Amino acid sequence: MPLESLPVLDYSRLSAGPAEASRFRDDLRNAMHEVGFLYLAGHGIPQDLTDAMLDVSRRFFELPEEQKLAVENVHSPQFRGYTRVGGELTDGAVDWREQIDIGVERAAVEPGPGVADYWRLEGPNLWPDALPEMRDIVLEWNERLSTISLNLLRALAVSLGAPEDTFDQAFAARAFPLLKVVRYPGESDPEPKQGVGSHRDGGVLTLLLVEPGKGGLQVEYQGQWIDAPQVPGTFVVNIGEMLELATNGYLKATLHRVISPLRGTDRVSLPFFFNPALDATMPQLAVSPEFQAKARGLSVDPTNSPILETYGDNALRYRLRAHPNVVAAHHADLQNG
Repeated sequence: MPLESLPVLDYSRLSAGPAEASRFRDDLRNAMHEVGFLYLAGHGIPQDLTDAMLDVSRRFFELPEEQKLAVENVHSPQFRGYTRVGGELTDGAVDWREQIDIGVERAAVEPGPGVADYWRLEGPNLWPDALPEMRDIVLEWNERLSTISLNLLRALAVSLGAPEDTFDQAFAARAFPLLKVVRYPGESDPEPKQGVGSHRDGGVLTLLLVEPGKGGLQVEYQGQWIDAPQVPGTFVVNIGEMLELATNGYLKATLHRVISPLRGTDRVSLPFFFNPALDATMPQLAVSPEFQAKARGLSVDPTNSPILETYGDNALRYRLRAHPNVVAAHHADLQNG
């Protein structure tokens, strides 16, 4: 069947009584099995917080270059902070975007004997001096999206016949989410240019908000690319490879890409990645036989996204590959590791 748009689900149905919650869980499972992407409405995020988040994001990118570079990720052993245009590759080509990475605000862990290398990722964020309000806005945003994400994981677990608390040990106490505040400067003229190359998210669950009226995201479905523009009042939600692996491919991590905006325009995007604690292993879901029979196996090479290792090992390997400037500055002892 052709698909013209991503499915739309109303998150508020989860709290509309047992029968409606059960139907929502079934719809969530089916959407993530068939497409791997959906629009989530009814999420309860206040509009004034959304407006503040988009406003402070745009004001960050309007800062003078030297103020953005003062919080460049080369200053952060935790790989937090600003990445200039051309600082990352996807699918073998340059991503035409600038961004700031913001994670959980925690104390840094001192490296040493018996301390796993992945604990180097835990620590503080870098915040621009010129925007003192940014910290409180972003941390509230991340906390609210973490709550929604955990509730979606619990709903998926129940819908697949697993205990509701299946994910709690890995996520409830010390989850390790990451927010990327991204700006795509326009490069398409009018021939489409890569904003981010085609890829599957490597984590568990992604919630995405884009400035109103902006497109660019495309999702692969049955060999075709489907446009997924921002729908007012919704997040785009998708499954990452770790959740696909946890269900032996029943839930689908779907290829997607971002087309650069037209020259003379730009696009601010807020992808939020919900990931488990650094020392957690992703649980294998005890999926009911009726769903396991429909599992497709893995669409990715499991050596790239190992599920039986701790999440922190995966996260650290990714960052070591993606940001050699930070490695050279802070983690030279891991360069040949």
